[in-house]
This record gives sequence, C-alpha cells and structure tokens, in this order.
Amino acid sequence: MRGGARADAPAIREPRHAPAIREPRHAPVAHVTRGGMIEGVHHGSVVVLDAEGGVRLAVGDIEAACYPRSALKPVQAVAMVRAGLPLDGALLSLAMGSHSGEEHHLAGVRLILELAGATEDDLRNVPDLPYAPEVRDAWLRQGRGPSRLAQNCSGKHAAMLYLCRLAGWPLESYLDPAHPLQRRIADTVEDLTGQRVGGVTVDGCGAPLFAVSLHGLARAAARIAAAAPDTAERRVADALRAHPEMASGTGRDTAALMRAVPGLLAKDGFEGVQVAALSDGRAVAVKISDGADRARLPVTAAALARAGVEPRLLAGFEGEPVTGGGRPVGGIRPVAALHPAGAPATA
Repeated sequence: MRGGARADAPAIREPRHAPAIREPRHAPVAHVTRGGMIEGVHHGSVVVLDAEGGVRLAVGDIEAACYPRSALKPVQAVAMVRAGLPLDGALLSLAMGSHSGEEHHLAGVRLILELAGATEDDLRNVPDLPYAPEVRDAWLRQGRGPSRLAQNCSGKHAAMLYLCRLAGWPLESYLDPAHPLQRRIADTVEDLTGQRVGGVTVDGCGAPLFAVSLHGLARAAARIAAAAPDTAERRVADALRAHPEMASGTGRDTAALMRAVPGLLAKDGFEGVQVAALSDGRAVAVKISDGADRARLPVTAAALARAGVEPRLLAGFEGEPVTGGGRPVGGIRPVAALHPAGAPATA
C-alpha cells in the first residue's frame, strides 16, 4: 500500500463528443450450430484496436452508447488510485473485481473495511449471495443468507469507503453521482475513453454507471494496459495482471484468459460485455446484444486472434459445446469477419 489521498487532480484530456444514444445497430457475431446447421444467431458489436489506437476491425455498432457494467471497473479503479487510494496488488485487484465470494475474497474485503475504519454495515451495495454457483450452494447449505459482503462488487465498495475516509469525503453518500468520489470517477471515464459520458444510471450493485461507446471502452482499456510505470493506470494494470482471480474467482474464464495470454488485461461485465487489452495497446471490446454469456468468451477469443494474439494461446476458449443425447453435436462459432483470415475488416 502507498500514501494517503491527494488533493490535486491529474491533468484530464479534453474529451470528444458523447456517444450516440440510439438503438444499437448490432450485427451477427456468433452462430450456434447443431448437426452442421445454424440453429441460432447471437447479434452484437465488436471492436479491435491496433497498437496505435486505429480501428482494425469493427462489427456492428461500436459508436452507440452502451453500459459497460463491470467491464468499467478498471477505469473506476484508476480514478480511485489517481485520487489517492493506497491499495496495491491483490487488494487493488479485488477493488476492481466481480468476485466469486470465496473466502479469500471476503477476507480481502474485510481487510479493506478495517483499513477504512468501516464495517459491512457501512457498505451501500445490495445484499446478495456469492456469485459462483458452487460457492453459493455451500453458503446456502450453511444456512447463510444474502449479505453485502458476499455480493460480487463488495471489494469496489469497500475501496470507495476507504478512499472517502482518507480524503475526508462523506461516507454515507458515496454512491451519489454528485459525491466528490463519483465526480472523480466520471472525469476519469471521460479522460480514458476520450469521450463525454452519454448518460448516468445505477448499476446492479447500486453504484453510478456511465454510458460510453464500445469504441471508447476499448480505448480506455488500451490506455490502462499500455500505461507507463509510476502511473495510476500502470498500478491498476499490474494488480489485475498479477492477481486475476482476486478480480473474479477460481475457475472463472476471464482469469483463465489472462493467465493464458501474457500481458493481457481483461474484465467482463453483465449483459455480455468484455474488454481486453495487451501491453502494447492492442485492445478489443465485445457486447453481446441479448446479454447471453455463452457467446461472450468465444467472440472475445476470436477478436483477440484478429488483434494478433497467437491462436494456440486461445485454445480452450471456444465456448461450451452444444450437446445432443449427452454428446457434442455443435458449438458456438464466431462469424467469418472475426476469423483471423476472415472477410473484410468491417462487417
């Protein structure tokens, strides 16, 4: 951990225009096959950025406003570190996590609360059961009910309380969009995405949620992943890369993807959102329009291959097979435009 809160804010780049608020013009991104025939189609949008920030591939509508959900948490973490959050390593990764509710996650949240001089009662996230099914089942067998500590965003909320305590900001209202903490986060969202926030609503956990474009989300991930040493962005990137399971959980696919691809920074979010970026600035962002999680990972893996990641590193991330009679009879296949040797760069 490092020193206390800073009163000075970093220089913020002047953001571009806000993303368009419209019905997204999504396109097919994955086919569900059974017996050699397309049984279903997942629509969505995908953007792949090269190391210079240029758009290498765009499928669907990458400029429409969308809610990045928990895929925005690394950006929120950068805002908190810029403002003086003194966490590093595993606890900083937990502060941007959508954790599974395993015991090491709960112990980490308790430690952050202790550092903040706060308790679980000070958290303002919604009570919930642990996110991972096996952890949730064990929790219920023990006769335990929903709690704020077990809810998957509790690390972020505990970190928010800790920063507020250090900065002398009110604890009770830390989720108010007008709170100094949330204003800092909004400024950082605009800085890293390079665009104005398209709208503000409430995320599932109760925290403010900012609408950005998929393109802007990929830009933000690229800036964090390729950040120079001794910056808030680099601290966040280093923590997430070194401790991916603290931001997710044992056996979770985004942690496995980060372990498989050297230097990768990745974060998923509800409603079929995924962002991933490499240390040289190449980045991808994915939104599955119907929120189906089964298409998120195979589409992300295909987008990473289009970004230049070696296909052998992505083996095993093709998604679950479609079964019939207990045996595989199909699967989820990204559309041709997402194949490394695929069709035109824009579809």
